[in-house]
Amino acid sequence: MKNHVNAIHKNSIIVDAHFDILMDVTMQRERGRSKVIEVDHLPSFLEGGVDIIVASIFVDGSFLPEMGLRKALNQVSALYQEVSESPDKIMICKSYADVLEAKSRGKVGFILSFEGVEPLYNDLSLLRVFYELGVRIVGLTWSRRNYAADGSHFAKVHEGKKGGLSEFGVKLIEAAEDMGMFIDVSHINDEGFWDVMEIAQRPIIASHSNCRSVVDSMRNLSDEQIKAIASKNGVIGMNASNMFTSYKDEDGDVKHLLDHVDHIKNLVGVKHVGLGFDFCDDFMKYLSPENLAMIPRKTFDVLKGHKNIPQFTEGLIKRGYSDMEIELILGKNFLRVYEEVLK
Repeated sequence: MKNHVNAIHKNSIIVDAHFDILMDVTMQRERGRSKVIEVDHLPSFLEGGVDIIVASIFVDGSFLPEMGLRKALNQVSALYQEVSESPDKIMICKSYADVLEAKSRGKVGFILSFEGVEPLYNDLSLLRVFYELGVRIVGLTWSRRNYAADGSHFAKVHEGKKGGLSEFGVKLIEAAEDMGMFIDVSHINDEGFWDVMEIAQRPIIASHSNCRSVVDSMRNLSDEQIKAIASKNGVIGMNASNMFTSYKDEDGDVKHLLDHVDHIKNLVGVKHVGLGFDFCDDFMKYLSPENLAMIPRKTFDVLKGHKNIPQFTEGLIKRGYSDMEIELILGKNFLRVYEEVLK
C-alpha cells in the first residue's frame, strides 16, 4: 500500500487550497525568527508530498477595522521575506506557469488568497495593489460581515436580516475577474453565494468547505450549491476540521472526511473535489477571544497535518478510487482552474 501511495504522489501535483500559514509566520517573525516556513512547515510539506500551498491572508477581528490593511500587508511582506531567505526551497506563484516551475524545480509554491476582503475596506483601488503583490484568489468573507458581503456563521447567532452581495461586492467580483483572479465562496452566507453564482463569469471554488447533507453546518455546502459550483467548472476543497466533518467529536477521523468526498463524487463527479484541509491545530492560539467565541465546539484536525496526507490517499485507494481519480482530487482539479484563470 505504501508503494502504491508513493507512486500516486510522485505522479501528482498536490495542492492544499487553504492554509492559514501567514498568520503564524508573521507572528513568529515579529518575535525575531527567520526561515519559519523552512524550519517549521517545510518538513511536513515534503513528507506529505505537497507541491502548492494557498496561503490565506486572514486578519483577526481584534485588529478590525483600523489595522486590517496593515496586518494584511505585514503577512504578504512576511512571505516575501521568507522566500528571500529560502529561495531554493519555496517560491511565490502568480501564474499557472509559476505553478509548473515550482514543481519542476522541486520547490513548494505559494499562491496568495484573501480570506475575507476586510483589508480593502471599501476601496476597490486597493485590489490592484494586492494583485501586483501576488494575490490571485478572492475569498470574499470570513464568518462575519464586511463591505462586500455577509459571512456564514459557525452556528446560529442573534442578528438582524442577512444580506447578499453589496454594490461594492458586485464591483469587486467584476474587477477581480478582469484582472485574472477568481472567487472563493467558502465562508460566505447562502444569500451571498447565490449572488456570486449570478455575477461571476469564471470558475468558482469553495477552498475549504464540506457537504451539508453529510454534516448540517452553515459552513458546509448544500447539494444545490455543490451542483452550482460544478456547473461553473469549479472545485470544492475538503476541510479537515472536526466541526465540518462529523457531528460527534469521537467520529472526527479520516473515514468521516472521506464520506464528504464520496458525496460530492456521487452528486457531481470526482472532477469537482480537491484538498483544502484548513489545518488549524497549531494556529488556534492566535485567535482572539472574540473570534474564539464564535466557534461552537472545540476544534481539531481529523487529519494531523500535511505529513499525513498519505493516510488520506490510502483511504481513497481502499474505497476503490482509481489512481487517475485520486490524482484529480490531490491537485489536478484545482490545477484545471488555475490554468484557465491565472495568466
